[in-house]
Amino acid sequence: MSTVIAFIVIFGALVFFHELGHFIFAKRAGILCREFAIGMGPKVFTHKKGETTYTIRLLPIGGFVRMAGEDPESVEIKPGYRIGLLFDNENHVNKIILNNKEKFPNCRIVEVEYADIEKDLVIKGFPEDDSESMQTFSVNPSAVIVENGSESQIAPIDRQFGSKTLPQRFLAIFAGPAMNFVLAFFIFILIALLQGVPSNEPQLGAITPDGAAKSAGLQKGDIVQSINGSEISSWSDVVEIIQKNPNKKLDFSIIRDGKESVIQVTPLEKTVEGKKIGIIGVYSPVEKSPFQAVKYGFTETYFWTKQIFVMLGNLVTGQFSIDALSGPVGIYNSTAEVAKSGIYYLMKWAGILSINLGIMNLLPIPALDGGRLMFFAVEAVRGKPIDRQKEGMVHFIGFALLMLLMLVVTWNDIQRFFL
Repeated sequence: MSTVIAFIVIFGALVFFHELGHFIFAKRAGILCREFAIGMGPKVFTHKKGETTYTIRLLPIGGFVRMAGEDPESVEIKPGYRIGLLFDNENHVNKIILNNKEKFPNCRIVEVEYADIEKDLVIKGFPEDDSESMQTFSVNPSAVIVENGSESQIAPIDRQFGSKTLPQRFLAIFAGPAMNFVLAFFIFILIALLQGVPSNEPQLGAITPDGAAKSAGLQKGDIVQSINGSEISSWSDVVEIIQKNPNKKLDFSIIRDGKESVIQVTPLEKTVEGKKIGIIGVYSPVEKSPFQAVKYGFTETYFWTKQIFVMLGNLVTGQFSIDALSGPVGIYNSTAEVAKSGIYYLMKWAGILSINLGIMNLLPIPALDGGRLMFFAVEAVRGKPIDRQKEGMVHFIGFALLMLLMLVVTWNDIQRFFL
């Protein structure tokens, strides 16, 4: 698998499942989701289905779900506007044409006197064909506004993010990072189902073709009873004796196909972190079972979550330099290195990155999911939300600082790998 394909698949999966968490719980709460985007910047792919436009964007630095009400609704219909109206079978307005009305010969032209397409869902005005009498038109909650040839669905107040209960808004935001942990969990389960889970049984796993075990005649599945007369009860015992005896002949008492035999093996010498150890070229045994796979999924997710928090702690205390952080360029290069080791290492790398993405997004930093959850916590304590303009300004500043950090990290990556 080429590095480019591996990077696109991993990045796409991580962002997709993160945004899918937001999307699912927003839809469950009844929030209108205008766009589901992978990437940032200019659009390279667009597909509209139902209420939502699905897009892939050029820059691989994230994604988003654009929910109605998170930003002020951009279209406002003011008194004096001349608009075109099209109606559904129940005589409710289902299209509001703001310009280029000549393209809709069947629309009814109305001069607006009053319009509320969020709460009351009515438009009052003077029809061109009856300009002396003001009429009231009921608006379909799923009506669309047509401007410059583009359609945008209206967002009644009950479809907007801000109208939902605090628990509903909390879940819609929290579900994104949570989905990254779920994704990592299932990736680790899949690895365990395909590759197996390391077992501590005193049984030989796969044999390398150029190792001492292969030369001596050991085979995968051999059960080790003793080594040089020392009883063996676990795989850890096998490893310990081999590592302590480089270049020394060892008598392996094994059972193969129900028959016991003794095979002499001489571990080769290898230096690891300045220490000489023995190796014979054999992997640990593995166990394939759904139960062990689920257990492995939990233990790996917990282990890497803990490790990432330790690294964050080191960053806060100054034991870990910001120069060591990686952005998209660094992740791309790391993915290239991991890909050389095989598909299972690449899958594990994807799981680790997914956990990392989940944790980073839960940090109480403005513009990230954790920053928004922090405002929800303040709202729960105060009993009312913080002023939206003030919150928006905090998030804007946070986003600007994050972009600055992204530039610094990316420049460090470029210097480290290319200069």
